[in-house]
Amino acid sequence: MKADIHPDYHPVVFEDVSTGKRFLTRSTATSTRTAQWEDGNSYPLITVDVTSDSHPFWTGAHRVLDTAGRVEKFERKYGRRTRSSGKES
Repeated sequence: MKADIHPDYHPVVFEDVSTGKRFLTRSTATSTRTAQWEDGNSYPLITVDVTSDSHPFWTGAHRVLDTAGRVEKFERKYGRRTRSSGKES
């Protein structure tokens, strides 16, 4: 690697503001806030809105949008069309 062209890659604590869960990883992100970690060391603290701990997809709390009626509305507007099973000439 070339010297002095890469950003500093260091341990950082990320905190999910929704759940309060924290995890330690490495990043180039920096912060003036710090957090005391389980190993007794202090690391920069980055707060984020969503992590896998709070994202609806990962928690299973996601909602399916109600699409009932959309197909029927389309069929009323454009008519019901069926696919032909034969080859077109």
